[in-house]
Amino acid sequence: MRRTTILFTTALAAVSLAAAAHAQVGRTAGMLDPNLATEAELVTVPNITADLARSLVAKRPFLRQAEFDAALSALTTEQRAQVYAKAFVHLNLNDVTDAEILMIPNIGSRMLREFKEYRPYKGLAVFKREMGKYVKPDEVDRLAGYVFVPMDINTASDEDLLTIPGLGSRMLREFKEYRPYKAIEQFRREMGKYVKPPEVARLERYIEVK
Repeated sequence: MRRTTILFTTALAAVSLAAAAHAQVGRTAGMLDPNLATEAELVTVPNITADLARSLVAKRPFLRQAEFDAALSALTTEQRAQVYAKAFVHLNLNDVTDAEILMIPNIGSRMLREFKEYRPYKGLAVFKREMGKYVKPDEVDRLAGYVFVPMDINTASDEDLLTIPGLGSRMLREFKEYRPYKAIEQFRREMGKYVKPPEVARLERYIEVK
């Protein structure tokens, strides 16, 4: 009986990990992406006024959380922390700075160290597995909502690509049409046929060409 239980638990973990592999960009219910949220949505975030919301929209895209943080410089550290519980620019786990990691609400020096220990991350499932050694599953899921791992545009599945915020079926089709990409410059050129340079730059941060 004990052996059967162990085998079942192992199989269940493997299935969970496989499912998590189709999510290279973390998501948290109720969390806004500052690059996609409307002014009406932004003003629902603590400390963001109508004027500040208009200013944020005008400054987009924010290609790093540090840029979003700078755009909120009129707010106090405590006020910005309240904002980041509701709106945050996803962090690239493989090149994020210490300062950006520490912008995640309720994260301390210990978890900062653990975030960095397992670089380079091959996928979000790896992050979840490793962080699961230190915190409970609900906290792992919360932390994953703030981060992403860039995906190889030449091999990423549809499921992976559709975790990119704001990517719909039309742009998914365009992403795949030009495979195999030889360099990131090709991606910029081809996607530039469909969306403006700021949007190309926003999308680019989620992918890589290997």
